[in-house]
Amino acid sequence: MKTYKNTSTSSRHQVGFTLMEILIVVVILSILAVTVVPQFLDAPDKARVSRAQADIKNLETSLGMYKMDNFNYPSTSQGLQALVQKPSGTPEAKNWKPGGYVAKLPEDPWGNPYQYLNPGNRAVIDIYSFGADGQPGGEGLDADLGNW
Repeated sequence: MKTYKNTSTSSRHQVGFTLMEILIVVVILSILAVTVVPQFLDAPDKARVSRAQADIKNLETSLGMYKMDNFNYPSTSQGLQALVQKPSGTPEAKNWKPGGYVAKLPEDPWGNPYQYLNPGNRAVIDIYSFGADGQPGGEGLDADLGNW
């Protein structure tokens, strides 16, 4: 003879989380979010600064090749455009490389053109970005970045 167990009278053990356990998990996650999230929020800003520094270094290298070919840096009025197309005026670019020194002038990460200044000293040039605000000077992300 088979005996059947009555499931309605057997003890059932319910599995789940108590309200206190859920609150503890929420508090722990909140603490982690408060400490970790700010580090990720400024990552895009740091990336823009790094990209601007890399662009400036690449432009400086291209200007160095221009100088090796033409014995002078472009004047301030000839500007960075001398890397893309043969400049007119003085100093003359007698040995300008066909095709240029860069395919296209980059914009800084904030959408502004890079600035160039040749004060007339054959050894010193300035390549810079005005930073996030697009204005001279500033602090933090608005600070100017250059090859200084």
